[in-house]
Amino acid sequence: MKHMKVGGLMTDDVVSAVPATSFKAMAKLLAERDISGVPVVDEDDHVVGVVSESDLLARDDRTARDLMTRPAITVHAEETVADAARLMVRRGVERLPVVDEEERLVGIVTRRDLLCVYLRPDAEIRRHIRADVLTDAMDLPRDTVDVHVLDGVVTLAGRVRWRSQALMIVRLAESVDGVVAVVDRLSFHEDDTPPAAPARTPHPLAR
Repeated sequence: MKHMKVGGLMTDDVVSAVPATSFKAMAKLLAERDISGVPVVDEDDHVVGVVSESDLLARDDRTARDLMTRPAITVHAEETVADAARLMVRRGVERLPVVDEEERLVGIVTRRDLLCVYLRPDAEIRRHIRADVLTDAMDLPRDTVDVHVLDGVVTLAGRVRWRSQALMIVRLAESVDGVVAVVDRLSFHEDDTPPAAPARTPHPLAR
């Protein structure tokens, strides 16, 4: 399945600083460009840290080298938007410098950029689920499953042969860019999933 990549959302006209950039120059840069953070790069354009507004407010050091948060948390342009969003949440950051295969700075992506994915039109989401999930991935006739999308919430209804198919359809639909949630109304003819292992009763400790 095709997923939107970070490179398609990032801002490639990225503002950066070098370790020797002064406190005053960075403050002016953030104010003039109306941005909340800036990556710090070395002479080879490798990201060595990030300076944010909170870093500037916390202390009045002389240069980016003193202020920057390191090591820098970066994302590759070919990674998916979903992976970038998970990384942002896990590391508690508002922006990610984007790097190429040689770890050189090529752009920056923010939480606001990633949220744009969830503004994807419902009709486009439905079309991708029908084509990428039902036809390409599951090799099912288009009329096997009814796909309804409202405000990014996908409802799947229909009947397939195996329970494993129904579970896979739901999982794949959940991974489609722009999907907020999936309502599963699928049924199946046969349950081909292995039975759950019985819960083990712990043996009482010998006295």
